[in-house]
Amino acid sequence: MKATGQALQQIERAISKVADKFPPTVEATMMTDIHFRANQETGELVAYDDNDNEITRTVIEQWINNNDDDFYASATSTMRKCLEKLHETIEGMSLIKPFSFVLEDECKESVAELYIVDGDTVIIDPDMMPDLDKDLDDFLKKLLDER
Repeated sequence: MKATGQALQQIERAISKVADKFPPTVEATMMTDIHFRANQETGELVAYDDNDNEITRTVIEQWINNNDDDFYASATSTMRKCLEKLHETIEGMSLIKPFSFVLEDECKESVAELYIVDGDTVIIDPDMMPDLDKDLDDFLKKLLDER
């Protein structure tokens, strides 16, 4: 499912509303991640904090009654695109770092980490380097074996 321009605008608006709740002019005092729950049937995209308090909600019309098997993969890609576009706004949010944006299904099951902010480090796609842990383990083992 390729996102329509309207769907992208609706998602960007929801992300901006989340950012508005944590303006950069306020000292970061809250430690939370942002959880987006997407519902395939209703098209709702709802943002919550770690305490399950609703921050904002919107309906993505393109998602209503979407029965695609790859719905969450497509939603993940679309959400990452929108988050990347709004990266300056997101990185300026008054949340204690590290924080992340997570996509969940309607049952509150994590589908994907969308965007992670940790100081100067930003990870948009954690699957970009899927074998990094193994490579680092192999490197460390090799170093220790040489001793």
